[in-house]
Amino acid sequence: MEKRFIKIGLISISDRASAGIYKDQGVPSLTNWLKKALIDEFTLESSLINDEIDLVKKTLILFSDEKKCDLIFTTGGTGPSPRDITPEATLSVSDKVMPGFGEQMRQISLNFVPTAILSRQTAVIRGKTLIVNLPGQPKSIEQTLEGLKNENNTTIVPGIFSAIPYCLDLIGAPFIETNESIVKSFRPKKK
Repeated sequence: MEKRFIKIGLISISDRASAGIYKDQGVPSLTNWLKKALIDEFTLESSLINDEIDLVKKTLILFSDEKKCDLIFTTGGTGPSPRDITPEATLSVSDKVMPGFGEQMRQISLNFVPTAILSRQTAVIRGKTLIVNLPGQPKSIEQTLEGLKNENNTTIVPGIFSAIPYCLDLIGAPFIETNESIVKSFRPKKK
């Protein structure tokens, strides 16, 4: 049987970037990070959309149900402003809520900025797809994925990507391995 590679969806949610007012940085920074962090081959689907709740829902469903992405990352739209609706759209299409991802992202970000408590990132499972709402800024994306590291580049607070490969195993996605110099994935030892 031919090996199936993981399919990852990247959705950047921004009124201004989708209108061309500024260049989207979410999808390019995530693409670059994944190329560094993953050892295994993967395929990508990406989209840049505005902060309209029905459009975000529709895009999440399209990427999950029709494009068959195993993992979807969104960037943007997780703050407290009236136009920030990414968590609401994500929760509305979910089968299971995975609150630990948002808790860990806020824990990491609080080491850098006190306004991290304003972030409403979350993660859910829809069918056989893990959907994770990431922050919008490239540096924050990298920090939350990799974790908090000391001056020797040793991880002192694990990033959320440490748990993602095992979560994907549990929901039936293809097996992936990470470049441990970027982020070390954790899987329980088999007995």
